[in-house]
Amino acid sequence: MSYRSHADLGGEEGHGRVVPEPEGELFHAPWERQALALTLAMGATGAWNLDMSRSARETLPDYSTLSYYGLWIKGLEKLLAERGLIAADELDAGRMLHPAPPLDRVLRAADVPALLARGASTERPAAAPPRFAVGERVRTRASRFDHHTRLPGYARGKIGRVEHVRGVHVFADTHAHGRGEQPQWLYTVVFSGRELWGDDCAPGLGVSIDAWEPYLEMAP
Repeated sequence: MSYRSHADLGGEEGHGRVVPEPEGELFHAPWERQALALTLAMGATGAWNLDMSRSARETLPDYSTLSYYGLWIKGLEKLLAERGLIAADELDAGRMLHPAPPLDRVLRAADVPALLARGASTERPAAAPPRFAVGERVRTRASRFDHHTRLPGYARGKIGRVEHVRGVHVFADTHAHGRGEQPQWLYTVVFSGRELWGDDCAPGLGVSIDAWEPYLEMAP
């Protein structure tokens, strides 16, 4: 299987200066509101899960050239096409040209507030005790991932310390590829800036990363 994420940019050079946007500015144009609404509505149909939608966006070859909601739209188009919910000529035309395929669920406008307020927890019952405890030193997996993962490249093969044990949660690595939830213990691991970026990093800086148990091993 060949899998490449174009979203894992942490520590890479050549992408230009990061320009923060004003706080509270959620949308820049009306179409961005529609992108959010369409993505939420289609996600509620059950045609795919959250991790599948993240994977669809992160594997877009033009990821770094798209805006935030541009990624949402392109990712949505990819998911719809892969599942036969939209045809290529409809994408080109920007409108429906064929009868709509049936969907298992449809999100009604009146149900949106309650759905968003309820959310969707990823926490699951524990089948075994956690392998690691708060305060223990752990090392992240250093090998390459040929699938969707939430462990960023800059934090692979690095030593950190467990700060929190977050419970058992749906494992994104399998869930994104239709291989089931396979819940795993989730930890918040703190890494020093120098461990991640080298001796040139300013002292006192640290990065906290949520890491599933399969990403980790005990460090000396």
